[in-house]
Amino acid sequence: MTPSSDPARRRQALLLLLGLVVLWGANWPIMKIGLGYIPPFWFAAARLALGAATLFALLAALGRLRLPPRGDLPVVLSVGLLQMAGFLAMVNLALLTVEAGRSAVLAYTTPLWVAPAAILLLGERMTPLKALGLALGLAGLAGLFNPLQFAWDDRETLLGNGALLLAALLWSGAILQVRGHRWTASPLELAPWQMLVALVPLVGAALVLEHLAWLTWSWELGAVLAYNGPLASAFCYWAAVMVTRDLPAITTSLGFLGVPLCGVLASSLWLGETLTFSLLGGLAGILAGLALVNLAD
Repeated sequence: MTPSSDPARRRQALLLLLGLVVLWGANWPIMKIGLGYIPPFWFAAARLALGAATLFALLAALGRLRLPPRGDLPVVLSVGLLQMAGFLAMVNLALLTVEAGRSAVLAYTTPLWVAPAAILLLGERMTPLKALGLALGLAGLAGLFNPLQFAWDDRETLLGNGALLLAALLWSGAILQVRGHRWTASPLELAPWQMLVALVPLVGAALVLEHLAWLTWSWELGAVLAYNGPLASAFCYWAAVMVTRDLPAITTSLGFLGVPLCGVLASSLWLGETLTFSLLGGLAGILAGLALVNLAD
């Protein structure tokens, strides 16, 4: 997709990008709150089921609903299993024990893992700018695990932080597969099918690992699911496709770096999470590193 040359469309895309950053960033404390009402695997499954239903309705209204072409099946499976099912499951499990702001930062370290993997597996070049970005990002990551502040003796904390890093790695795997894929259908047309693929392991894990005692309805749970399904999943995915179409790639990539920043601020304001020096220093290093990696690309 090439960026739009229409000033009005570019302004609309910039507003959409700003909305995306705010909606996805604010969703980190909302997800933390939601997990007080619904277990992690059921939460991820309900979110994707509502998102898929919304996108199927949208595509049907646009006359673009069709089965995925055979050539797109690899990307349907990789994004569905890795980026949607795996990423959401690990994030939800981590949010049970890890602060929402810290979770947003660690989950968005994905480009730090994509860059070296792309060099090894896809033959991309290691430029000086990319090397500096990786160094800054890893320094920021090390700051988040400052031995003077991190609870290394707390098993739940270790597992939660490990789950977030695993989530970032799973998302990286999907990105690597997407980079080498030759698309037939558009990302928007494939999104609900990817969500359906993700539902299979999520519902299976929920039935085996989680009881159904949570099935007590409340307006808080309804509000969390309405935000996460139709809004944070369906609308934001559509908006991301529109932004990617109408804005230069570097603008979109750097703009999305605002999501973890917004997540940290929203978690502090909404949940009262403390903005520690370790968190702010790690966030600054990681965002600076990610910006340089994106600029290098």
